[in-house]
Amino acid sequence: MNKAELVSAIADEAQLTKVDADKALTGILDALTNCLAAGDKVTLVGFGTFSVAERAARTGQNPQTGKKIEIAASTAPKFKPGNTLKELINA
Repeated sequence: MNKAELVSAIADEAQLTKVDADKALTGILDALTNCLAAGDKVTLVGFGTFSVAERAARTGQNPQTGKKIEIAASTAPKFKPGNTLKELINA
């Protein structure tokens, strides 16, 4: 499902126009992004938790040459599904 299909599904489910559904989706994504960028986490009970994980610097290996390389520390987004979502997917 791409963004246009998601907007259509939201519009149908919430009985909104596609323009309003697009604004709502954009607002949700912006709020989520801003929250994660600030280092906070977002919990949607039953759906899951979005958070940020710190990755330490480490030494890796180039698979083609076998040469050791240094991989810098980074921050990555993380999602942990909630129990309700897990149950719906596994049903």
